[in-house]
Amino acid sequence: MEPSLKTELDIKETLRRNLEELNSRIMAACVRSGRSPNDIKIVVSTKYVDHDIIRQLFELGIREVGENRVQEAQRKYEALKDPSGVALPLSWHMFGHLQRNKVKKALQLFELIHAVDSLRLTQEINETALAMGKKAKVLVEVNVSQEPQKYGLKEEEVVPLLKELSPMKGFQVLGLMCMTPISQDPEPSRPIFRHFREISEEINKIGIENIEMKYLSMGMTQDFEVAVEEGSNLLRIGSILFRDVPRIL
Repeated sequence: MEPSLKTELDIKETLRRNLEELNSRIMAACVRSGRSPNDIKIVVSTKYVDHDIIRQLFELGIREVGENRVQEAQRKYEALKDPSGVALPLSWHMFGHLQRNKVKKALQLFELIHAVDSLRLTQEINETALAMGKKAKVLVEVNVSQEPQKYGLKEEEVVPLLKELSPMKGFQVLGLMCMTPISQDPEPSRPIFRHFREISEEINKIGIENIEMKYLSMGMTQDFEVAVEEGSNLLRIGSILFRDVPRIL
């Protein structure tokens, strides 16, 4: 067997084992909280891996991937095309802070933009999407942990912004997204996630036109089990899947 082939097979087997562990832990969290694993969407953060690893993830059943930067997503998207130019059928998510001058390219690439956090950005997305003849799908980012270094709306800003976004026809708000402080202990995230779910539920009760709370994007490798227990249905997972995978960017 060629060394390169053996390496690829070893990497794929490692990815398979890591994916099995992830799914097992999600299942256990669902059992603890009385939820169905079918309600949980996994989006793999591919920020630190190149396109060859993404292709192997696809072969293992992953269909949703997320990137933090438009340029990196574009590069990997192009590298994953077959010789005839047909793209690998993946759904791409934008995790990072989106600059207004990158909106057009982002709308060409991404199925869902997770981190909308200002009226100016939404206006740019709306105008660009209308000009492109499409409807963008977005999540509103909330800085529910109140960390000054993080992007996102303050809690009291969320409903007023959603009401301003309601008439815009170039996109649809499909939920909320948050990030929690980095910690080895996931338990400090629990009250943050619980409160975030409550914010989403309150928005649902208000019933704002064109605003849907379909997704609650919360939980990463450090705290995804707690996030599932507290109501997340969209997990942004990265490093747990790439443990012992050598080809990291």
